[in-house]
Amino acid sequence: FTDIYQFCRRIDLRKTNKRVLDSLIRAGALDGLGSTRASMMAVLPNAVQLADQDAKNQAAGIDDLFGFDGGSLTQSATEIPVLPEWDDDTRLGGEKETLGLYLTGHPIDQYLDELKLFISTRIAKIRPEKGRNIIISGLIIAIRTMNTKRGDKIAFITLDDKSARVEIALFTEAYAQFGGMLAKDRLVVVEGEASIDDYSGSNRMQASFVTDIDGARERYAKKLQLNLTQESGSELLAKLRSTIEPYCEGITPIHIEYQNRGATAQLKLGDDWHIRPAEQLMQRLRQLLGDENVLLDYGKRSSN
Repeated sequence: FTDIYQFCRRIDLRKTNKRVLDSLIRAGALDGLGSTRASMMAVLPNAVQLADQDAKNQAAGIDDLFGFDGGSLTQSATEIPVLPEWDDDTRLGGEKETLGLYLTGHPIDQYLDELKLFISTRIAKIRPEKGRNIIISGLIIAIRTMNTKRGDKIAFITLDDKSARVEIALFTEAYAQFGGMLAKDRLVVVEGEASIDDYSGSNRMQASFVTDIDGARERYAKKLQLNLTQESGSELLAKLRSTIEPYCEGITPIHIEYQNRGATAQLKLGDDWHIRPAEQLMQRLRQLLGDENVLLDYGKRSSN
């Protein structure tokens, strides 16, 4: 098959409907057709409509009404826009929903370099030590809740960071405080004490703090640094201001490094500009300034 249009034309649409094709695209089964999943999804309704009409025409003895085999109509009616691929969350979410597993990556992949700046260890390298808290991160792949004899609710979650898995207990106080953070397939950061399970001999952990990636950034990041140059005109600065303002409700300070040909200046914005480093803000800043000019500083280098 050369593209999604030809694929739709050659299959039996009486047995394979649009919903099935939608699932095939999101699962990555049609990646070999050469277009991004975003591009194929954008033209899928048109591809199905043209293929369906073509099948009816052939049944009625009308050949190639829509020009699938050549001609200018083919180029206009079956044009596929060149769209960028879906972001990691959308791509992997589609795979998990349709296949029940992540096929082309792991949701933690896009955050690994950043996580290494504040977590204590990967799950596979946990070394329990009594009285010592560690910080780990991973995807919640299982949740089990139960009531104690006193009627309090507790939970046990299984965390996966691609290196290994570990079971984490949230007892009464921790569950009351952080239970709302628990959801399957959510990436979380957990603080707590690790120990050895007497029954299985494997590592386990008791949580004292649980948050998502946005909360972890606010808890551990020392500052957000933005790099600007003399080419950063008033229009860019206005866009920067409007991008940041909705998030000025946090505790993370903003530092700006300004460079021109002759000098470099460091600026620290006032307390009114302390932000909540949400993922949406980080994405917008990177789009505006470039990935290399938007840096969350955690105050240490990666050692994991």
